[in-house]
Amino acid sequence: MSDPTSDPIPRSPLGFSKLPARYATVVMPFFLSFLMTCVVSLISTLRGAGFEAGFFPLWLGSWGLSWVVAFPTLLLVLPLVRRATGAFVRSE
Repeated sequence: MSDPTSDPIPRSPLGFSKLPARYATVVMPFFLSFLMTCVVSLISTLRGAGFEAGFFPLWLGSWGLSWVVAFPTLLLVLPLVRRATGAFVRSE
């Protein structure tokens, strides 16, 4: 019987095997856009509509639309942002 702690395949916190490092260029913008649009749409929806009946469906619709725009936008602009950052920050 094998020991589950000696699993040679690195596992994510959810238990599935981790993706190869080359996928980081897509996974990082995925999580960043997901979390940022969540926070920004929450604040924007609270400010615009208040915390009233029907708030959650309104917020989820706003979040979904903003995420659909933000994720591909991040994929496109992230290389430019990295270059701009490199123009202002010394590499070690």
